[in-house]
Amino acid sequence: MNKKNSVFIATSIDGYIADKNGGIDWLHSIPNPNNDDMGYVEFTNDIDALVMGRTTFETVCGFDVDWPYDKPVFVLSNKLKEIPESHKGKAFLVKGTLAEILDQIYKKGLNKLYIDGGTTIRNFLKEDLIDEMVLTVIPILLGGGSPLFSEHPKELKFELIKTKTYLNQVTQSYYNRKR
Repeated sequence: MNKKNSVFIATSIDGYIADKNGGIDWLHSIPNPNNDDMGYVEFTNDIDALVMGRTTFETVCGFDVDWPYDKPVFVLSNKLKEIPESHKGKAFLVKGTLAEILDQIYKKGLNKLYIDGGTTIRNFLKEDLIDEMVLTVIPILLGGGSPLFSEHPKELKFELIKTKTYLNQVTQSYYNRKR
């Protein structure tokens, strides 16, 4: 089976995924009366598992909702000693290099991975391990915060596959890695 590492994330116009205080309330700044998922369900239907960093995991755990994932979640962390009891069996702590971690996950038959969290995405990009990106741009300038992208050791070329507009204001672009 083909292996694929995908990103599905929202950013501000100026490329931030969280504001200066780590907040993400701005993601809901555009009224969405029909709760359009903007392609998220379709995207997640085509993945086998998620890989996220500790900060993203802790952020999701802090939401006042039931656990939102029905697929295994692999949490990258050097600080976390174990997954909280409330999430055991749903989330799994993994350690090692990204290549070692991917090998562990692939050996479980999980080949289509959703890579989530700023640091995790940046680290995967630094090692050229992202195959596709779905970037949703919310029309707001945050002026600082947590950037989606950082410096890379080399140029990575992506091809724009399609663009969609949601709620007459939110732009979503699909990119595939050109190899």
